[in-house]
Amino acid sequence: MFNVVTKTITLPDGRTITLETGKLAKQADGSVVVRMGDTMLLATVVANKEAKPGVDFLPLSVDYQEKFASAGRIPGSFMRREGKLSDHEVLVCRIVDRALRPLFPSDYHADTQINIMMISADAEVLPDALACLAASAALMVSDIPFAGPASEVRVAKIDGNYVVNPKTSDLARASLELMVGATAKDICMVEGELNEAQEEEIIDALRIAHDVIKLQCAVQKELEEAVGKTEKRSYEGDPSDPELEARVRAFCYDKVYAVAMQGSNNKQVRKDGFKAVLEEFKTTIGEEELIDSALLKKYFHDLESEAVRRMVLDERVRLDGRKLDQIRPIISEVDFLPGAHGSALFTRGETQSLTTVTLGTKMDEQIIDTPMKFGYSKFMLHYNFPGFSTGEVKPNRGPGRREVGHGNLALRALKKVLPAEGENPYTIRIVSDILESNGSSSMATVCAGSLALMDSGLNIKAPVSGIAMGLISDAETGKYAVLSDILGDEDHLGDMDFKVTGTAQGITACQMDMKVEGLSFDVLTEALMQAKAGRLHILNEMNKALAAPRPDLKPHTPRAIVIKIEREMIGAVIGPGGKVVQDIQKESGATVSIEEKDNAGYVSVFSANKEAMDKAVARIKGIVSVPEIGEEYSGKVKTIMPFGAFVEFMPGKDGLLHISEIKWERLENMEGVLEVGEEVRVKLVDVDKKTGKYRLSRKVLLPKPENKNS
Repeated sequence: MFNVVTKTITLPDGRTITLETGKLAKQADGSVVVRMGDTMLLATVVANKEAKPGVDFLPLSVDYQEKFASAGRIPGSFMRREGKLSDHEVLVCRIVDRALRPLFPSDYHADTQINIMMISADAEVLPDALACLAASAALMVSDIPFAGPASEVRVAKIDGNYVVNPKTSDLARASLELMVGATAKDICMVEGELNEAQEEEIIDALRIAHDVIKLQCAVQKELEEAVGKTEKRSYEGDPSDPELEARVRAFCYDKVYAVAMQGSNNKQVRKDGFKAVLEEFKTTIGEEELIDSALLKKYFHDLESEAVRRMVLDERVRLDGRKLDQIRPIISEVDFLPGAHGSALFTRGETQSLTTVTLGTKMDEQIIDTPMKFGYSKFMLHYNFPGFSTGEVKPNRGPGRREVGHGNLALRALKKVLPAEGENPYTIRIVSDILESNGSSSMATVCAGSLALMDSGLNIKAPVSGIAMGLISDAETGKYAVLSDILGDEDHLGDMDFKVTGTAQGITACQMDMKVEGLSFDVLTEALMQAKAGRLHILNEMNKALAAPRPDLKPHTPRAIVIKIEREMIGAVIGPGGKVVQDIQKESGATVSIEEKDNAGYVSVFSANKEAMDKAVARIKGIVSVPEIGEEYSGKVKTIMPFGAFVEFMPGKDGLLHISEIKWERLENMEGVLEVGEEVRVKLVDVDKKTGKYRLSRKVLLPKPENKNS
């Protein structure tokens, strides 16, 4: 019934990954189960036999989903079932799509769907590092046209050593973490975060990752041969009209080249110029001629791409007239929105981001509920890309995959410079609204986000800037040009989109997508070094607006403080049924929350009123403070007894003020000496080691009569 084929990949540290096909989902065009440890992914691929009429692109969809049952959990949603993909799942879809999409034939336009499901989970084996391997293997065992194989691995620098697909528990110590996608020949996708790493570290990590990917690709080829799928299905490619193509070239090429050479820094002017050439060509078409409008559009676009690329390679100038390494003009403004806790407007050329920072309480934390993790996040970054930013009409139906991906890149870039966990009591939300876009809007988000954080008064470690690098190359001549701060057209027509973010000390995040084969490590190194120069230039421009965090928060920003207490004191602060903490909030007006972690308690106090903050902090410190012998306290008389009075000298702590310790004079009884509720100044003179009872004295704080002996 089953014709199971299994192949094994051995990682450098001896751990193994198995690929199995022929048992599950056999009606799909291709299906593979990938297993590492107890983590198992099922990847399937299905494609229609024919493309839909008029489709001139690859309608590829990649869906990745983690099943809660795989980790023995029930979803926490109201419906108690898996719903729409989480942001994490969307991000995994994107890294798989970005690695595989360039490997399909350029003229293959049939609907193609890749589904990847985590069907078993291992807490120490992260599934996202196996998703692309599973998807590529499923394509390899199908008859779908695909120029693979490809794969992805995670590479991390842990304790000074590079580790491929490290254990989850070891990732916390990583100073560098990259997801790398590649074929056996070339690296095509990179994404990750770094602790202000140097460019050389990235190159070393990519070399190590690529060596392992080459091995994984070789095993996929063996799997393909074992199942007999080396011959792929035939398909009908794009229609062609060589006569029309030659006619378009003869009439339009020089005119398109001339428009490109004008060097206008207004994309609408360039767009109108190219459109005018096309419209002029249409006037040469006779009324009785039958011209395929789709083919005409394709040939003109290809011609436009060729002209722009040749201009960059031959003239070493760009569409907007800049030099290859020149950055567009930058204007930065902070405190742009008076009502926000922090805000910045960052404009670079025709790209503009208006970004806000909001500082909230612990109750504003985001709940993270996935099969592999349940917890809370206190840092969020949301990126919005409305249609008007590019002059288009587009319905606003919430963030798409692109918005989720761009927001995550900016989040990774800024996360590395936030205050340490114990130093930051706030939940932070950054929102970037792109108001104008012509390339590098995610990098504008990083710059604006960094400025808004500093404007809020949050003490970040260092400002962060970001830059998008491009590449134009010609495989035949070997010519290439690395472009700094690319335009939207240069991204669309170019061969590479390489985003790099960092401080003056090093790189904090990066993302690269390649559209062509053959990127050498020498060119990659050149791009990284050129990106460094660009980042530092942008940082200098940002510093003109604000070079360091403001010394204090805005007046309308809620104040917050975190008090670390002994684990044993958590119950005392909360009180029976929460009575004490509720009483503190009622009396002070501040918001108080308590959590236990790392074998200690952390009490967070939030208030927009300093008096309320001080009152709550005093109560909490009073509860958790340990009385010290010899210290003076202001206390309140609680009860009066014949032998003295009990005084509450600290919140929840009463001590005996014996009748002999009230005054230097001898008192016969307590009548008229003290009253309940009276405040008295006392000194802690002793603590009974057996009972823990406190002994107080008032007389030692009073002047001693001269006739009294020492």
